[in-house]
Parts: sequence; structure tokens; C-alpha cells
Amino acid sequence: METRVSSPSKEVIIGDNQPTVLIGERINPAGKKKLQEALKAGDLEIVRREALAQAEAGADILDVNVGTFGVDEVTLLPQAVKAVIDTVDIPLCLDSAKPEALAAALKVYKGKPLINSVTGEEHSLAKVLPLV
Repeated sequence: METRVSSPSKEVIIGDNQPTVLIGERINPAGKKKLQEALKAGDLEIVRREALAQAEAGADILDVNVGTFGVDEVTLLPQAVKAVIDTVDIPLCLDSAKPEALAAALKVYKGKPLINSVTGEEHSLAKVLPLV
């Protein structure tokens, strides 16, 4: 079985007979005070810098998560996704526990992303799987 993840011009294949795929996880405010503060202020420059640094370091896919206290993820996640795809051209993993934020981000993403933060619980699956 293979999973294909893509940006407008690049595809990454995840599967048993494929090379290891490196997913950059630095665009996540958990435990990162500077990123939390920047996201609360709507400043996405740190997101752009992290995206570029991870791509240059060899990441195949970038995880994008903006979930922190005081942030409207439904508004900010698509803005962060747009900032990242305007900066680098590698596939993304959209990471949010809020299905509404995932739906908003999917509207601006050009390609086939991974979706992260889906639990195996029925209520989570019922909301997120239709988006996928």
C-alpha cells in the first residue's frame, strides 16, 4: 500500500518499498513561546523561516500546526498554509484537532496533503474523514 502526498509540483510516496520520508515538525507552537506569540499577533514570518529551514535541511513533507491558546485556527491555519506554500514547494501535512480549521486549510492548499490529529474516536472520524 502506498500513500501519495503532493504539492503543485512535487509528489512524495509513503510506502513499504519506498525510502524513508522525513516530516518536518517545527511549525508547531507547542512549547515554542516565540512561535506562539507570533501566531497570536498574526505574524507568519517565523512560519516562513521554519518552512525554508526545514526544506533546506531535507524535509520531504512539512507539518503545519497553529493550534495555541488565543488563536483562531479556522482563520490562521489557511493563512499559515498559504505562507508555507508561497515559500517552499514540498507537500504539507495539515495538523489540527479542529475539523473546521482543516476544511479551511484544504480550500487553499493546491495538492494532496496528509491530515494529522485525527483520533480513532467515532466523533473525530465522522467529522474528518469526509474532508479527506
